[in-house]
Amino acid sequence: MAKSMTEYVCESCGARSPAPLGRCPSCGAWDAMTPETFTPAGGSTRGARTKSAAGIETTSLDEVKDQDLARITTGEPEVDRVLGGGWVAGAALLLAGEPGIGKSTLLLQLARHAVQAGRSVLYVAGEESLAQIKLRAARIGLEGGLTTTRDVDAHALAGHLTSTTPDLVIVDSIQTLRADEDGIPGSLTQVRDGTALVAHAAKTSGSTVMFIGHVTKQGTIAGPKVVEHMVDATFALESAAGFRVMRALKNRFGPAGEVGVFEMRNEGLTAVANPSIAFLAERPLGVPGSVVVAALEGQRPLLLEVQALASKSAYASPKRVVQGLDSRRVDVVLAVLERRLALPLDGLDVFVNVAGGLRLTDPGADLAVALAVWSAVTNRPLPEDTAVVGEIGLAGEIRSVGQLARRAAEAERSGFPNLLGPAHAELPRGGHRDLASAIAALRPEGEVVR
Repeated sequence: MAKSMTEYVCESCGARSPAPLGRCPSCGAWDAMTPETFTPAGGSTRGARTKSAAGIETTSLDEVKDQDLARITTGEPEVDRVLGGGWVAGAALLLAGEPGIGKSTLLLQLARHAVQAGRSVLYVAGEESLAQIKLRAARIGLEGGLTTTRDVDAHALAGHLTSTTPDLVIVDSIQTLRADEDGIPGSLTQVRDGTALVAHAAKTSGSTVMFIGHVTKQGTIAGPKVVEHMVDATFALESAAGFRVMRALKNRFGPAGEVGVFEMRNEGLTAVANPSIAFLAERPLGVPGSVVVAALEGQRPLLLEVQALASKSAYASPKRVVQGLDSRRVDVVLAVLERRLALPLDGLDVFVNVAGGLRLTDPGADLAVALAVWSAVTNRPLPEDTAVVGEIGLAGEIRSVGQLARRAAEAERSGFPNLLGPAHAELPRGGHRDLASAIAALRPEGEVVR
């Protein structure tokens, strides 16, 4: 009988070590090396070959049928937007989020739409009893037609997919899959191997599989990083300003970064018709440090509020606190304000925040950060009907960003007819070449620019 061996695998990057380490030598993560026990193939090495080089199957690309990635609507336009157009046959997808955020509720709603459209759906309930699933299904209006199971054996599930080929499979959750009877559910080996088995079965059978995943205390997706590489798309369900935001982190079938906005109600998650107005509903008027940015998340223009606050620091090294933005980009903008505009930030604690808790990755938010900080330091509020957009260069210039026309249209539709940004043909009004001229345009008429 082959003797079992133990390796230590990094949860963050998948690096391996024969001995326990406090810090991963590959990615530098602390306390990420987790033991993994395995039995070498044939009693020798783990990577023993089972096929000769001549035994592989090859197919000419010309012989592959072009299916044009046929899309099947999910029944929820907001979800279709994030997925890139709808379900894709044979796709393996991962939806991650904090406990109670609404992952199971959202996927049961999608299962309801699929059942109503006459498609077969299998719900793998690894965490809840079938009675709990039925109770939630009744709340969202799913009367019947849904096939469920509590069997989380990955081998059995993969065989079932291959033999019955359901249209949609929901695995709740990926941490409950069991690929080895002697393994511990949720361990690195079980999650990785279970995902690989079910994802391969999805490719073979043409079923669309949606895995539900948990997140760690740090907000990252739980489990080995290799799981995110196994699936075709990774989505995150987040909370922002009382809403639920579904974001595409990785998508082989559509644009990454696309977002969908929902509101949790008694009947489930409901799409928000106008997210821009919803996110700005509680924006204070006439307050220094508040600026509206015409951002672009994926292909969707959104109006969001960027807030800044500056106060005298009690420490030798002033604090820089950033939420919802890339802190390094904010540091660059602050340096430009100090160097190019001589804005006195020395000795001031600066706090920058995207109101509502949404994470903003658009570089076009640079100008909003700069004007919010300038407004907070000088105690001058910006005009209430003005939104801004633009990337800031190290020379203080305002650089153009993508889809200015769509941003301007969204701003005007949401009650901000004046869009201040870069000098560009798509932005004939309110275009400026540098930060100094943009600030000069916001000063009261006749005031001298220092």
